[in-house]
Amino acid sequence: MTAATVPENLTGKLLIAMPAMGDARFAGSVVFLCAHSPEGAMGLIVNKRVDEVTFAEMLDQLEIENPGAVRDVPVCYGGPVELRRGFVLHSSDYQARGEDGLVVDGRFSMTATLDVLEDIAQERGPRQALLALGYSGWGPGQLEAEIAQNGWLTAEAAPELVFGASMEGKWEAALKSLGVHPLMLSSEAGHA
Repeated sequence: MTAATVPENLTGKLLIAMPAMGDARFAGSVVFLCAHSPEGAMGLIVNKRVDEVTFAEMLDQLEIENPGAVRDVPVCYGGPVELRRGFVLHSSDYQARGEDGLVVDGRFSMTATLDVLEDIAQERGPRQALLALGYSGWGPGQLEAEIAQNGWLTAEAAPELVFGASMEGKWEAALKSLGVHPLMLSSEAGHA
C-alpha cells in the first residue's frame, strides 16, 4: 500500500459499513474510532444495542449502588474483541479519575473503569454516554486495506449522531451526513 492510499489519522471519526461488508459482525455498523495509528486501530460500534441487558441491570450485576431511577444509557455491542469488557464512550465534560481515561478529542472521551459507571449511577457522570461491551480492533494496515477494498466509508463524528440518533436509524443518519442515500451505494470498489 502506498502512502497515497493510506487515509489520514481517523481518530475521532466514524466508520460506516458498506453494504458489501465481508464480515457479518460489522454489517450495518457505525463504528466510532477511539484510536488510529500506524500500529492499528480501536473503535466501538455505536449502533447495535445489546437487547439482553439494560444499563440498570448492568449496574446490579456489577454491584454498583444506584439511587433508583438511573438514566437509560444505551448498552451496545462494541465489537468482537474482549466481549466481557466494558467501555464507556462519553462526552468530554467528564474527566476520568487518574489516568484511566482516553481523551479522543475535544468532544469525546472513553473510559474503561467502573468509576465512570459509579459516577453515572450517582448522577455525577458525563452529560452524554453509551456503554459498549467489547471493542473492534484492527492490526497494522488492516483498516486501511478494508477502506481501500470499499468496506468502509469515513465520516465526521457529530455528538448528536453518536449519542442522539436512534440505534435503528444511526447507519442511515451517518450516510446522510455525507450526503449519501443508502440506495446509491455500490458494493463494488472503484479503481483508477
